[in-house]
Amino acid sequence: MSIVLGPHQYGKAETRLVRIVRDSPRHEITDLNVSSALRGPWEEAYLDGDQRRVLPTDTQKNSAYVWAKKVAPDPIEVYGLALAHHFVDDVEPVEGARVEIERYDWTRVEVDGRPHDHTFVRTGQEVRTAAITLEADATHVVQGFKDLVVLKSTGSHFKDFLVDEYTTLQPTDDRIMATSLTAQWRLTDAAADTDWNGVYAAVKALMLAEFATLDSFALQQTLWHMGRAALEAFPPIAEIRLVAPNKHHFLVDFSRFDEPNENEVFHADDRPYGLIQASAVREGAAPAGEAWHGYTGLV
Repeated sequence: MSIVLGPHQYGKAETRLVRIVRDSPRHEITDLNVSSALRGPWEEAYLDGDQRRVLPTDTQKNSAYVWAKKVAPDPIEVYGLALAHHFVDDVEPVEGARVEIERYDWTRVEVDGRPHDHTFVRTGQEVRTAAITLEADATHVVQGFKDLVVLKSTGSHFKDFLVDEYTTLQPTDDRIMATSLTAQWRLTDAAADTDWNGVYAAVKALMLAEFATLDSFALQQTLWHMGRAALEAFPPIAEIRLVAPNKHHFLVDFSRFDEPNENEVFHADDRPYGLIQASAVREGAAPAGEAWHGYTGLV
């Protein structure tokens, strides 16, 4: 029986960097978590420990720092593309690169009713993400977010489900529906002048509107409507993937207290939880290639 080396890559994970733009008295801040992975002829390193063609992961970390100075990291997609091109174009053995980015938001502290020029407080509804994969014959950009906690206090049902001898859940026509949403969408034919911030903001707003307004009979149904709406509105989006853990809210039994509880007081359970995953794909879209490589927890 023959054993061979399979697909492989290596890189530097979770390089934390903060970029301050000081071109004026009013400073700007960008807070990132950057991971990189390189692909190329590394067989000798794995099989024989030969490092002569291996760019150290520490160098990848330093490159992430330097490119945050060379290229303003807002929008993060432009920064990620520039960093990936540096690895592939400037480092001779490298044949492909993947850059994954998380962005954490800050807002200005107000002093005497005015935003301060150089003092910030950590904020943000979600963590914005981007993944750029640069191959010899293709470039893939995946936008998205994670940890977007959203809740609707009515407009959600759950009934008529399959029942067996172990079922204890009661059907309901009025429940809290809440989740911590992860969404990633892959763009094709993205031009160099793509308004990455504009696309991101619009897709997020559109999906939240669907979550709010759909009279939902299942979280599965809600995810499908959110994903379909994004693809209908933005032709460059080839597919979208969504992961939604249920953040359960159960009605507290007030019968012991001789008090009514008409869908007003709930206890929030963080585990175990239902985990719903969905994707919406545009028929005939360009194939994903390696766009999703490296993601875990996504369908």
